[in-house]
Amino acid sequence: MTATSLADGLRSVPIRRLLMAVERAREVASAAVRVDRDALVVRLFDQQGAALVRLARLFTDDRNAAEDLVQEAFIRLHRSAHRIRSEDKAAPYLRSIVINLARDHNRRGLMSLRHQEATPSGTTPEAPDDRLVLNEQQTLLLDEVRGLSPRQRDCILLRFYLELSEREIAETLGISPNSVKTHCRRGLASLRETIGRGQ
Repeated sequence: MTATSLADGLRSVPIRRLLMAVERAREVASAAVRVDRDALVVRLFDQQGAALVRLARLFTDDRNAAEDLVQEAFIRLHRSAHRIRSEDKAAPYLRSIVINLARDHNRRGLMSLRHQEATPSGTTPEAPDDRLVLNEQQTLLLDEVRGLSPRQRDCILLRFYLELSEREIAETLGISPNSVKTHCRRGLASLRETIGRGQ
């Protein structure tokens, strides 16, 4: 079949039938690449759940709120999993949801009041992950990281805390790998400067 005969054949087909055929082909292709939402969420929870809670905790400094944010992120992932065409994109998408929820949490000054009321005043529940900061130096460093610009803070935490590659960070934050390098470099320079001043 030549290009001319193909073009002539397409001209003879009514546009409506042609559009219906194209739409049907899209539906078939979409069904072929559609991910199993439940299996995807369970797999990602097993692989990423604990690390995401630790990440959210660095942003919120409240374990209960961090757990709530990660739970909400998994719920949102499940709701929108039909849009994910490749399972490789699910983990970065999930991390971006957690980071955005943590930003919103901090921006609004939200507190996990229902959890706070359940804990007697002056005490905090002790869990292994609650021991994030072991000494004064680490506390100061974490405070300085939290003081960075949002992009620098995100890049630094994802790079050095979750040990993600520049490509994975770029996918998570929706920026280019070169932007990740720039934000990490500027964030580290800022940390060196502020920590150097304090000594």
